Formats: sequence, C-alpha cells, structure tokens
Amino acid sequence: MAETDTSDTRARIEDLRSRMGGSIIGQREVIERLIIGLLANGNLLVEGMPGLAKTRAIKALAKNVDASFSRIQFTPDLLPSDVTGTEVLYKSGDETEFRFSPGPIFANIVLADEINRAPAKVQAALLEAMEERQVTVAGKTHRMEPLFMVMATQNPVEQEGTYPLPEAQMDRFLMHVNITYPPVEDEVEVIRLVRGEEIAAIHERDGAPAAEPPAPIPQDVVFAARREIAAIQVAPAVERYMADLVNATRIPTQFGEDLKRWIEIGVSPRASLALDRCGRAHAWLKGRDYLDPEDVRAVLPDVFRHRLALSFEAQGEGIAPDQVSAEIVRQVALT
Repeated sequence: MAETDTSDTRARIEDLRSRMGGSIIGQREVIERLIIGLLANGNLLVEGMPGLAKTRAIKALAKNVDASFSRIQFTPDLLPSDVTGTEVLYKSGDETEFRFSPGPIFANIVLADEINRAPAKVQAALLEAMEERQVTVAGKTHRMEPLFMVMATQNPVEQEGTYPLPEAQMDRFLMHVNITYPPVEDEVEVIRLVRGEEIAAIHERDGAPAAEPPAPIPQDVVFAARREIAAIQVAPAVERYMADLVNATRIPTQFGEDLKRWIEIGVSPRASLALDRCGRAHAWLKGRDYLDPEDVRAVLPDVFRHRLALSFEAQGEGIAPDQVSAEIVRQVALT
C-alpha cells in the first residue's frame, strides 16, 4: 500500500481515538488498548471497579465504527442459547420448518457485561464463539462476520453470585485491560461532561435540534490498518526477546529469588502470539514500520495480567501480576 494510503489509514484511526477521548475523560491508555484489540483482531477482558466507564468506553468504540453492536447482560439464569441463538419452529400452511434465530453474539462488536455473573455453560458458549468465530446449533455451523470482537467486563471485588472464569478460558482473551480510578482533575472533567450531556438531552426533548454526529469510521479502514500491521517488520532479536520474556515465566528460578517465589505457573504460547500481535499494533499506532522492544514492553502487562498464575506466597504478600511483569522486564535482557 502506498505511503499516502498508510498515512490516511492511520489518520482515520487517530480520529477514532480522538472521538473516544471526547466521551471518556482521562482513560487514554484504556482507549489505546481497546483500539489495539480492534486492530489486532482479538477479544478483550476489561476489569475495574463499578462506575469507571468500562461499558461507556466499549460503547464509545462501537458508536464510532460503522459496525453492528450488541450488549449481553450476564446473569446467573442465562442459558447458552440466550447468547448463541436457537432453532425456532416456523409453520406456513401445512409445512413446518426449523429456522435459526441468531443470538446477540452475532454482531460486529459484542459487549459481554459482567461475564463472571454467568454460569460455566454460558461462559463456555461465549468463549467458544470467540475462539472459533462460529457457532454450531442443531448440527449447522453459523459463522461470524469478518469484523468480530468480544469485550467482556467484570467487577474485581464482588464475589457473591459470581462464577470466576477458569485460567484456561481467561487465556483466550488477547489482553486483560485494567481500569483504575481517575485523578481528581479528570474527575472534575467527568462531572462537567456528564452534566453537559444531561443538558443537551433536556434541550433535545424540548425540541432543540440535536448536533449531527460525525460519520462512523468504515470497517474498510480497520481492515486496511490490519493489512499494514501485518507488514510490520520484526527483527529476529525482537522475536527472541518476546520468547525470552515468556520463557522467564516458566523457569523463574533462573531469574532471581522474587520470581521464583511469586510464579506458580507460567504463561502459555498464546502469550507469545499476543505479544507479537499487540506489539505490532502498538508500533503501527506510533508510526513505526518495525517492532521495537519498547512496543513489546508497553503491551506486556496487559498480555500477562490474566495469564500469570501467582503462588499463595505472592498473593499473601499482596503481589500483583503487574509487579511480576515489571520484574520480568527488569530481569530479561535483549540479546
């Protein structure tokens, strides 16, 4: 693709980032991670305390991309067919037939809200669709659209009435994005933003003309960006660096006493693939046509956060996965 086309594609994605930033105050890194997930063709787990704009951030992405959007509110009484869809009996005259009625999973961008509130069968149905990009009902396979992305949210503090995702299923998420409390200055801006939205909604109800929203970003822009990201150059030394970072979680005894005590089980090969995909998307967003070790280090906490199994000793000491990731980066050298 010509350089002018590359610049135009990146400008459109930057426009997407800017639009999202207009409705989400202060969460620049979260916005970047959502865009990386979109460009890397992966599914995201978004975690944070209540009220930290998890759902709002995901909706902002879906609203500004020319894509269908659906939201699934997970509850303990949800059934797998409520997610995937089911066969429905139709009758016309003397003839009857079963037709597939698609569930909410059949959208371009799917918000799985509070995924840890659904029982294991429902979680498995969703995660199978994420992994295979298809659903099989009554022996028939139904494929997802080429643009398909699941963003699941969960609350890290509430345990009653929840069904924690097993480690093997958590591994299917490309990244685990953590949303934290905003600084005080951003909190003030949030108050002003929401107040302005409420005033605009009142004026609209009173008959005032609503501001025309900008046209959404076409899906072709996303696919063009993915083609450019696929062409990002990765040097053998950087490939080895990613493999060494992953391998350090599996042989922590060779990388200091702290990692030896903290890590119970290392990350899977999916972590290596995620580092490569997310790292190249990060490099592309920064305007580079090659993968820099800094890109790998930038996305490593989000890639490792849900894949590292920490020991009881580490949990007792209050060690977080991000601390372990930081120590891994410190211990592993680029050769």
